[in-house]
Amino acid sequence: MTRMLRGIALLLCTGLAGVVQAMPDIQSWTTDKGARVLFVAAPELPMVDIRLVFDAGAARDNDQGGIARLTNALLDQGAAGLDADAIARGFEQRGAIIGNGSERDMAWLSLRSLTDSERLEPSLELFRKVLTKPDFPKADFAREQQRMLAGLQFEKQQPGTIASKAFYRNLFGEHPYAGNPSGTETDVAALSPKALRAFYQRYYVARNAVVVIVGDVSAEQARNIASRLADSLNAGEKAEPLPQVDSMDAGRDVFIEHPSTQSHVLMGGPGMRREDPDYFPLYVGNHILGGSGLVSRISDEIREKRGLAYSAYSYFIPMQRKGPYTLGFQTRNDQRDQALAVLRETLQTFIEKGPTPAELEAAKNNIVAGFPMRVASNSKISEYLAVIGFYDLPLDYLQRFTERVEAVTAEQIRDAFQRRVRPEHMVTVVVGGPVATAAGS
Repeated sequence: MTRMLRGIALLLCTGLAGVVQAMPDIQSWTTDKGARVLFVAAPELPMVDIRLVFDAGAARDNDQGGIARLTNALLDQGAAGLDADAIARGFEQRGAIIGNGSERDMAWLSLRSLTDSERLEPSLELFRKVLTKPDFPKADFAREQQRMLAGLQFEKQQPGTIASKAFYRNLFGEHPYAGNPSGTETDVAALSPKALRAFYQRYYVARNAVVVIVGDVSAEQARNIASRLADSLNAGEKAEPLPQVDSMDAGRDVFIEHPSTQSHVLMGGPGMRREDPDYFPLYVGNHILGGSGLVSRISDEIREKRGLAYSAYSYFIPMQRKGPYTLGFQTRNDQRDQALAVLRETLQTFIEKGPTPAELEAAKNNIVAGFPMRVASNSKISEYLAVIGFYDLPLDYLQRFTERVEAVTAEQIRDAFQRRVRPEHMVTVVVGGPVATAAGS
């Protein structure tokens, strides 16, 4: 513990520029069964973070909504004959932490452990069992299934969730991104342990995996860990490529009445891929427009100047295919049309004129100064490596991130937004109480 505290103190005392310059190189290789590995040696603390990422997110649900999320949730609930309590106790006794999660593109399983052999070895073996020998016990399946069904019932009362589901559904249409990762009540009720096993056997395979290791281990140890875990899986095959996301031919307004005094408003269209050539101009441009909190243009126009909303924002979610570009706010029902008009006008002005020199300089300074804190821990680095590996980004992505931000020009931002962001072809979803001028009425 003393060594850990000293390491943390040393990290906090290090200059931000020094952190960026000291960004370690990423080593990469492929295991015998075809899993890609990314490794960063971080000897400052006697810990290791391990993450296995699979192309097994909700985009792979097909006609079984919620199966990706439920499969992932049950991995640590029973494996190799051990029940959930035994698994949890096994990690806790050694000070290890297991984690898991599932989004639209990916699903993952992670382990954080101390690196002394008495703790790491049994933790790795237990983690390997969870990863490679899940039991999907009937009782645990039934419990998690009911939990998901209860969550879906609860979501029916949440206007923000209602708006988000409608936004994705209307934006992506028949594309796999359109579905809700939690599925529908009908979908989830139809799932079974057998269906989950089939999903696991198809997608939790070595060729569909990226292994990330960050911590106080040697390259040789990292190779052994990666092989021990990934090569205990079936080799399998990589998931099929997802279809492209179509551009929208026309705008669409959707009004969903909800008994609330506040309206949730989301507007947007297809955005960008993770490896998009316009990534940095769009990213820096959106930071100015709506991604930098209270100092963004959208927040200034809607919140500061007019007091129409507490929070107004915009953001890209880059994915394997074009993820959504989302702009939104929450406001009183009687103010939503005014706020929406301001949002549209602010967006249109930005597309036409781009940022001012002062805005661009401030955005670059803010992004560059904040970047070191985004990679200031092993766990954060492991998350970035998971993104780099999963989306096949260059291995020098982190080293060059600030350089590429600083290289963005105002003209590049204008050009990218004018080509890529089309307000007249956006979905607008409003969830709230009825007023005489309700959108879509």
